[in-house]
Amino acid sequence: MLSWTRKKALINWPILRFFAKWHRKYRARIPNGPQSQQKGFESANDVIVGAEMSELSMPLGTEPREILQATIEKKTPAIMSYLSKRKWHVTKVLLTDLGANRLSIQVLPRKNPHPLNIQVNQPVGISLKYGYGKFIFETTVEALEPSPKATSGGTIVLKVPERIEIVQRRNYFRVDVPHSLKVTVLLWHRSSSESEQQVPPENYWQGRLADISAGGAQIVVETAQKPDFKKGQFIGLRFTPMPYEMPLMFDAQIRNILPTADDKSICLGLQIVGLEASPEGRQTLQRLCNVVEKYYQINQSNAKQQDFQTTKLIADHG
Repeated sequence: MLSWTRKKALINWPILRFFAKWHRKYRARIPNGPQSQQKGFESANDVIVGAEMSELSMPLGTEPREILQATIEKKTPAIMSYLSKRKWHVTKVLLTDLGANRLSIQVLPRKNPHPLNIQVNQPVGISLKYGYGKFIFETTVEALEPSPKATSGGTIVLKVPERIEIVQRRNYFRVDVPHSLKVTVLLWHRSSSESEQQVPPENYWQGRLADISAGGAQIVVETAQKPDFKKGQFIGLRFTPMPYEMPLMFDAQIRNILPTADDKSICLGLQIVGLEASPEGRQTLQRLCNVVEKYYQINQSNAKQQDFQTTKLIADHG
């Protein structure tokens, strides 16, 4: 009987066939056993591809060009992130053409169009969803071909990346912070003219991490601090996942702001941005994946312990 590691190696090529109707061709090849019923996996496919959920990896035997060409044929939207005046920006794009060493992307229309402050030779990050998570890669701008009919849009020519990495789907599932941990988060406004060290003290807030994933987080901030946040705003944040670890720091965009039931706090729903655009950012993303896995394992262990105590209590009074 083949080990799960060996099975994963044997099916690395069909992973890319997701973009060419993988569901119909390959699902029958994947064994259905007890492992496929684990909590958190949607199918046996997820067991194999998600077996090492904390890794950033590239399918063995595949090349970036194959992934990019499949994405173009599938017309899968992607997210491009880039720095402009010390602030992260994100915009939705579509991969349109693949040349010898050029990748053309089209900026998709937005409800509120605005100019793209992007330059030739500037690094950018690209992320796009696929069946088991996300493809991410870093590249640089080769040329700009703006559209004459819109204030934003046009074609951006990128250099074909040498490497494309994968973040597994399970890393994007939100995981609650274990009850045994009180994770404090420091938040501040991102300014184009100020570094983190120059932010005035009144522009700092302290919150509590409620849940986390590789793509986002939820932070609870008490209203007594008079938090000054707006939907769509980009902020910086820093927190220490475990007491013995080094802090994590990155940027995020506020996607929603909701009051708590007692109106004593607000919940900030955040989307993490920019991590795919640099080697340092991808190291942070790797750490985030590890944090998600660690919190998940702690929660699972606590749940089993509670079940054991409940069963013992019933047995003692049975």
